[in-house]
Amino acid sequence: MDIFLLILGFLFIILGILGSFLPVLPGPITSWVGLLILHLSNAVPMNWTFLGITFGIAFIIWLIDYFIPAMGTKRFGGTRYGVIGTMVGLILGLFFFPPFGIIIGPFIGAFAGEMLKDSKDSGKALKAAFGSFIGFLTSTFLKFIAAIVFTGLYFSIFWEYKEAFFAVFK
Repeated sequence: MDIFLLILGFLFIILGILGSFLPVLPGPITSWVGLLILHLSNAVPMNWTFLGITFGIAFIIWLIDYFIPAMGTKRFGGTRYGVIGTMVGLILGLFFFPPFGIIIGPFIGAFAGEMLKDSKDSGKALKAAFGSFIGFLTSTFLKFIAAIVFTGLYFSIFWEYKEAFFAVFK
């Protein structure tokens, strides 16, 4: 059973890395599930402090993932209209143009929001849309780094308890 949990946990770790780029999977939280599954095996003692801290980090990253594109829009001169457009574009993009909608949606939403505010200044609207795209890239990078760190933790824990996993074969 421990080998099954080891493999299942590893699959969740891989899905977490993929989820850093795919909008349908919450990357760091999926990787965290891999860590949880590893701790559910008999070979690894349960460490609630470790799991609580890593879950907190995964949850915070998942939460701010929805705000970073809007922050990028604001940072590049976008107004409240652009920020709202970014959020609306993200949601609509997820539903109507998966998986690329998470990239295109915030960009188009920020642009449309800024054009609603001031239809004569398309340069400013384009700059805000670019900020939205930079926010998306930042968010993706943050999720990827978290998933890679969780992967490293997974292998570190496995390596520490590898004898317990393979004691059946001795």
